[in-house]
Amino acid sequence: MKKRFLATGLLIVTLLLSINVSAQKFSDIDKSPHDISYFKAMRNAPPVIKVLYGRPQKKGRTVFGNLVPYDKIWRTGANEATEITFFKDVKLGEKEIKAGTYTLLTIPGKKSWTIILNSDTDVWGSYYYDKDKDVARIDVPVNNTDAIEYFSIAFTKETDGANMILAWDNIMVAVPFSF
Repeated sequence: MKKRFLATGLLIVTLLLSINVSAQKFSDIDKSPHDISYFKAMRNAPPVIKVLYGRPQKKGRTVFGNLVPYDKIWRTGANEATEITFFKDVKLGEKEIKAGTYTLLTIPGKKSWTIILNSDTDVWGSYYYDKDKDVARIDVPVNNTDAIEYFSIAFTKETDGANMILAWDNIMVAVPFSF
């Protein structure tokens, strides 16, 4: 009798716990979902570069100079700081970069952007940015483009490597990597 009572009690507790778990609700869909962009030298080749980033939306707002202030450090996307992984050694401009994962930060300006690779990874935004952990910096010119609703990162193949294209609103910059 005691075993039957104990078994019944355990069954009731298990059912109550499973009902509670199934009743949990997920929060709303992230308004700036994460995306991944890869550069591969050829279609079936292993990746050379991978970028993980949040994709904020324009939503009718003025982006650069307002939502993203000029001349201030930016996480280069939304939510967690953007991370870039190099699967082999590369060069950013003339600076040698060892294979590994880095935070990709930027300082947007009206005519040029400063692109920063920083060794401090797995960080939220750029709130705790430490310049002493910078691995490389390069300035790249700003170009105008057609309006882009979501912040986007893509790659173009170049003779000696690739350009990483950062684009949002009506602004685009090309970041040169060689390998």
